[in-house]
Amino acid sequence: MLRIAIQSKGRLYEESMALLEEAGIKLPGGKRTLLVSARNFPVEVLFLRDDDIPESVASGVADVGIVGLNEVLEKRCPVGVLKKLGFGRCRLSLAIPQDVDYPGLGWFSGRKIATSYPGILSDFLHRNGIEADIHVIAGSVEIAPGIRLADAIFDIVSSGSTLVSNRLKEVEQVVESEAVLIGTDSLSDEKQEILDELLFRFESVQAADGKKYILMNVPQTRLADVLAVLPGIKSPTVMPLADPSWCSVHTVLDEKRFWEIINRLKGAGAEGIVVLDIEKMIL
Repeated sequence: MLRIAIQSKGRLYEESMALLEEAGIKLPGGKRTLLVSARNFPVEVLFLRDDDIPESVASGVADVGIVGLNEVLEKRCPVGVLKKLGFGRCRLSLAIPQDVDYPGLGWFSGRKIATSYPGILSDFLHRNGIEADIHVIAGSVEIAPGIRLADAIFDIVSSGSTLVSNRLKEVEQVVESEAVLIGTDSLSDEKQEILDELLFRFESVQAADGKKYILMNVPQTRLADVLAVLPGIKSPTVMPLADPSWCSVHTVLDEKRFWEIINRLKGAGAEGIVVLDIEKMIL
């Protein structure tokens, strides 16, 4: 049985659980315990604090884990990133009070910076030749300048609304982070086989994200025009209809370009366009 550690609560818990569900892994409902086994796949889930996950994987308490890249970089445990998962995106940034002029990185020399990520911050300052006083605090980092505990902060930024509400501004982005699957190279052959299947399922879920399946009717005389518009994954599927002067064209579109391409398809002669969500996609 493969043991996977995920965050017990917070911003990555719900998305990690949703990914497992979309990958067809069914966990028991009801009251959650520290360790639960899937009903239909040889996986058990260990619920931990996010900052405990890298060490639990490195020590073998868990075989793999889902955690923010920021925690992996901060803890510096001997684990590898097996896969980027595409959710939980954020950044670690330096921020200062809004009313302070910022001339550049030199501003931080001799300043006190509050953070929960002293390792990442220390490395960044060292690389840039900046000597500053790093003040480590466990939470509510953003209030530090307002209560004169620090001159600046180094913390996670998602939307930036927390900075604004505390009258701070982001001045230097240091690390981009997202949820990642981490592991080591010490798995048994049996567990590696389970992990390979898990990765395959995750990739199928990710491949379908942001994609739409499109079906449309096209006059044979306009088929070349419609095909010229379609980006598709490879080659669109073209199927004959009962009326030999028409055909049906099927393809997959990226949702980001959906409306732009749909309008061009209509202009090229496509009719009866049907749009479907894609749950999984095997490439």
